[in-house]
Amino acid sequence: MPFIDLESNLPESTFSEDFLKKLCSKTADVLGKPEERMMLVVKPGLPMLMGGTCAPCVILSVSAIGVTDTAEKNKEHSANIFPFLTGELGLTENRVMIRFYVLEPHQVGKKGTVMSYL
Repeated sequence: MPFIDLESNLPESTFSEDFLKKLCSKTADVLGKPEERMMLVVKPGLPMLMGGTCAPCVILSVSAIGVTDTAEKNKEHSANIFPFLTGELGLTENRVMIRFYVLEPHQVGKKGTVMSYL
């Protein structure tokens, strides 16, 4: 059950329902997870500064169980996600950052329990 959080200073109108569906599909594919398990939140219009400038930018956070736990995996994930974000949002690579977080099954609650028991 990956959690995808996108924070940006781009306006809300940039992030249509179509974009959200494409982002969900892309990240699910990259992480090898079914789309039905993805949790996605987009936070647009934030005051943000990256690299000393407030030019348009995006920070994508990827939190998942078992697929973000090595540098090799995250290097591959990054290489596959960057072209999507830069292409869809018209940003250069230096205006996109991705953070990867490892989740353990006991850290994710679902159906009144945690993933360890499901």
